[in-house]
Order: sequence, then structure tokens, then C-alpha cells
Amino acid sequence: MADLEEMARTIASHRRQLRLTQDALARKAGVSRPLIAKLETGRYPEVGIKKLLRILHAVGLDLRITTLNLKRPTLEDLAAEDEGHET
Repeated sequence: MADLEEMARTIASHRRQLRLTQDALARKAGVSRPLIAKLETGRYPEVGIKKLLRILHAVGLDLRITTLNLKRPTLEDLAAEDEGHET
């Protein structure tokens, strides 16, 4: 399960890969630079879904909703998933 801290790390990583400053990302997403800074450092406890989606989209990411699976995958589950990704 992805939490806000994990999403923030992913956003920061993609921002750096795109060679965007926090200020440039903020402008691109239509949010403030302090919001980006606080999000990336874990000092922003909650962010609205609209702002989060704008930030994700600005770095080329999206949010997906899937069925909750609380059980750990079996070896067979992982093997089947791996086979599905082979081309």
C-alpha cells in the first residue's frame, strides 16, 4: 500500500529525473513551492486529491485504484505476474 510519504519520495525522484526544481514543479502543477518542499520532506501531513493529482501529472505520474489485497503473494502469483510482463 502506497502512503503519502512513499508517493512524495516517488514525486521527488521523478522531479529530479526531469531536472525540475521544486519551484518549476510548483509552477507546472499550480501549487506553491513550500507545499512541494514540505511534501518531499514529509512535513505536509495531508494534501488534497486535486493538488496531489496535479503534482503527479506534472512529473508524468498517475494515481490508480485497485482492489485491496491484504495477503502476501505466493510464489505462483509472482511467477504468473512475471510471465505476463514478458514479451
